[in-house]
Amino acid sequence: MSSTADDSATQAVARLGFTAGQVIQELNYDDDVDADVRTGIEAVTGTELVDEDYDDVTDGAVIWFRQDDGDLTDALVDATSVLEDSGPIWVFSPKAGRPGHVSHSDIEEAATTSGLHAMSTFSIGPDWSATRLSSRGRGK
Repeated sequence: MSSTADDSATQAVARLGFTAGQVIQELNYDDDVDADVRTGIEAVTGTELVDEDYDDVTDGAVIWFRQDDGDLTDALVDATSVLEDSGPIWVFSPKAGRPGHVSHSDIEEAATTSGLHAMSTFSIGPDWSATRLSSRGRGK
């Protein structure tokens, strides 16, 4: 990988907002995930990503989600079950035109159903987009 690609991946991962010492849960890992993004998250946090079986409190979550992965709402509920109240959930989905692409409206619908709302979306790698979800304000 060129240093330009390294810089681009580092900048994209920095936009996720994770910090040192945080525990980040990863759901729907498969062979097609972006290894540079995973490595970047682990480098920023200084901890390995934890999987679906982790049952302690997490500081954030990343969900690799493709069109045929089942119900995104279920994945979001799973992620929120161990998530610190203010922790972000990032949905990584294939970019438009790539196999498994999930429309932004589908992500928004699943987020709303699970009590979250979609905030920002940007490119996280050559094949993946990242959409930040957060809990809805509850009069705080």
